[in-house]
Amino acid sequence: MGSSSAAPAPLALARGAEVLWRFSRPHTVIGTTVSVLGLFTIAAVALPGPTGGQAVVHLTFTVLAGLAVNVFIVGLNQLTDVEIDRVNKPDLPVAAGNLSLRAATGIVAASGALPVLLALTQGLMELAFVLAGLLVGAAYSLPPLRLKRFATAASLCISGVRAVVVNLGVYLHFALAFSGEASVAPAVWALTVVVVPFAFAIAILKDVPDIEGDRRYAIATFSVRLGPQRVTRIGMGALTVALAGMALLAPVAIGDLDPLTLAAGHLVALGWLWLPGARQARSDFPAFYMNVWRLFFAEYAIVAAAALAGA
Repeated sequence: MGSSSAAPAPLALARGAEVLWRFSRPHTVIGTTVSVLGLFTIAAVALPGPTGGQAVVHLTFTVLAGLAVNVFIVGLNQLTDVEIDRVNKPDLPVAAGNLSLRAATGIVAASGALPVLLALTQGLMELAFVLAGLLVGAAYSLPPLRLKRFATAASLCISGVRAVVVNLGVYLHFALAFSGEASVAPAVWALTVVVVPFAFAIAILKDVPDIEGDRRYAIATFSVRLGPQRVTRIGMGALTVALAGMALLAPVAIGDLDPLTLAAGHLVALGWLWLPGARQARSDFPAFYMNVWRLFFAEYAIVAAAALAGA
């Protein structure tokens, strides 16, 4: 992938795996995995469905398809942003020269083909949402659209994939597989609503450290247009509204979930956002941004736990 010198096979394999792991943007891979597992848990509680091997097959194929779409989207973005990444994220594999453009293109192409092939075995619902995710990812990075150039369109792309394509698409796939009916549980509607501000916050906060390269290459992010401090405040505000709303409103509005688990979990998450968050946002922005992703992971864990407790 990167080095021209010979290395023992196990060491070369380990290096290749490490490069692939960095290329896939680990926090997004974990986010996709946690999302699918959380939605599967809700479906298993809410729906009569297959157990044992059949359920494992559905879960495994869906996780693999989701991860492949994830790698396609983040990989394509790196392929089209090599020069920008050399300024903003010089440690990424392609920008750093650890992964050739040819190898990266092959990974992206395989990651685009694999979920389509998997979805063809899982039904039209999964195929439709897989194609939607791939098309949005392509529109985000590729000309002539290259929607990442426009702050609002870019945030809508990320929010649309995380909130709608993942939540509704994955759950509807499980619903059809388990019960034969395309119905969405109230818990999933709640997740879809709360993930919109979460994904919006992630979309705008990720660009805060990247102002130099984005400005140089005419990428009009919110950070370029409004400045990093205002964007950080907007992101914190969106996350606060999302978590406070789930703590105060969801326990009353969603009868299928355990209200104590739902309220307590989101109040803890809200404290987690503010207690280290306000300080980290000023002194260690990368740590703050990763903390936002951890809260995103926790959102699915809290709702899934509330579904189990309320069963």
